Amino acid sequence: MTTAPRSSESAATARRRRAARPASIDAPATTRVRDGKGRALPQTVAAEMPVAISYNGRPHVVMMATPADLEDFAVGFSLAEGIVDAADEIEDIAVAEAERGMRVSISIPPAWAARIGNQQRNLSGRTGCGLCGVTSIEQALRDLPRLPEGPVFEAHAIAAALAALPAEQRINRETGAVHAAAFADHAGELKAVREDVGRHNALDKLVGAVARADLVPSEGFVLVTSRCSMEMVQKAATAGFPMLVAISAPTSLAIELAESCGLTLVAFARGDHFNVYAHGERLGIDR
Repeated sequence: MTTAPRSSESAATARRRRAARPASIDAPATTRVRDGKGRALPQTVAAEMPVAISYNGRPHVVMMATPADLEDFAVGFSLAEGIVDAADEIEDIAVAEAERGMRVSISIPPAWAARIGNQQRNLSGRTGCGLCGVTSIEQALRDLPRLPEGPVFEAHAIAAALAALPAEQRINRETGAVHAAAFADHAGELKAVREDVGRHNALDKLVGAVARADLVPSEGFVLVTSRCSMEMVQKAATAGFPMLVAISAPTSLAIELAESCGLTLVAFARGDHFNVYAHGERLGIDR
């Protein structure tokens, strides 16, 4: 896999102040029970903690997340939620430790900050939730850009990406408790992978990693190790990915949104077989 480079970051990105906590930790006093007998067992678990996101000093949302790749998370969340249109519109990111979590402070131009007034979230975001804190139907079902036609992907590219992904899921190998989102090129080669206890967070981190590495979303596709609900389609389409591949099931609204915005939606992707739910014209398959 080609890891998303950091050397291509903009001057604004270079000013970002960093802090980090481990993505996995050793669990205390773990006991393995088998056939009624217990024994001590070393166990590594996924780290999960509150991550507070603010824009221009104004609190926006608190997400439960894995405290790794939080700069990618900040950029990806801002892009996928439509708060900014490009990564270089973010002027500064400061990641700092809080008493029981992490704080991510994002600076954007005042004109862009005005958008947040229409998207303000006032509740915490649970690990499995992508819309926590949204206060209206209109905010939940925002307008999506219409994706342009093309490119065409061969079925073997999806199989290649699926086969390569487990080796890149470092945190999941240690803990068995996190999702992954990956960006693959036209041949199915993985270019970036991000992990998180929340599937939406993993996708946000990937969006940020792709943007910061100057990769072109329209030249590849996204693979997620989760089900595909409507907010996953929203994030993928807003970021400009033409195809979203999910290992598990889609929802009815995910299919409806994918069809309406021109996103190719693939789900139940396992090995060399998968189901196509929307815009199969992007797949070079025999019919």
